[in-house]
Amino acid sequence: MTEAITEYRNENTKDIDLLSTIDMVRKMNEEDLIVAKVVGDVAPEIATAIDMIAKSFLKGGRLFYFGAGTSGRLGILDASECPPTFSVEPDMVQGIIAGGQKAMFSAVEGAEDSIDAGKQDASVLTDKDVCVVISASGNPKYLLGVLEKADEVGAATIGITCNSKGLIAQEAGHVICAEVGPEVIAGSSRLKAGTAQKMILNMLSTGSMIKIGKTYENFMIDLKAVNEKLKDRAIRIVSQIAKVSHSDALASLLKCDWEIKTAIVMLDKKVDADVARLELRKHAGVLRKIIKPEETSV
Repeated sequence: MTEAITEYRNENTKDIDLLSTIDMVRKMNEEDLIVAKVVGDVAPEIATAIDMIAKSFLKGGRLFYFGAGTSGRLGILDASECPPTFSVEPDMVQGIIAGGQKAMFSAVEGAEDSIDAGKQDASVLTDKDVCVVISASGNPKYLLGVLEKADEVGAATIGITCNSKGLIAQEAGHVICAEVGPEVIAGSSRLKAGTAQKMILNMLSTGSMIKIGKTYENFMIDLKAVNEKLKDRAIRIVSQIAKVSHSDALASLLKCDWEIKTAIVMLDKKVDADVARLELRKHAGVLRKIIKPEETSV
């Protein structure tokens, strides 16, 4: 197995233990600046992945993230933020980590080394789903098991890695490889590699939700207004899109159980909540198709 570049020593940080605290921070920030550039370089591959995921969602499929250690935790984090942000069901985007729930909080010895465990965890996949495997090194046997099972059931596969020579780069159907180079601390892939993975996951989930109509312009029109901060945001969103006062926006939201899209349709079309919900169902929940159909590209 080829050694992952994340295991190499970084010539730029060999003296990091001798630096003042502020110089240490600046040195780490210099390395972080590399990450955004590298992620930008793989924008075409990220865009292809977004289209794959959106296509799956529109057919009733789900998105699964699989990873070990830091990569697994990042997948679970991204998945857990989709329901409150986009009002999707919790099973639409799921994160699975090698070693199970315990591995979220502490290392589980040998969890990433079992092909069989990967195959078992991936038994949830169907041919409608998209399977994303995440690994800085690209070599965990656990993920090879996941990919093997995904292939068996016909799920689309995407690999996110920082090592073009890693095994998942060879086995995944579509690969996003952000080679960020050696880490600040040799082998500590929670740093630059982890940052790159977080950026890519943000784009995959957000981009695919945009593609299926979960936003209007850059507003979160499907958020769940479950606390005062989010209720205030919901009022502002309805007010700005429907071009009404905050008091009118609030009144509309109160009539439809704080459903932002429903409130906007009610105000824009001057209909009640039931008619507004029916209109949304007719247009697959895509608000732009109702209030600005001439601009619809989704």
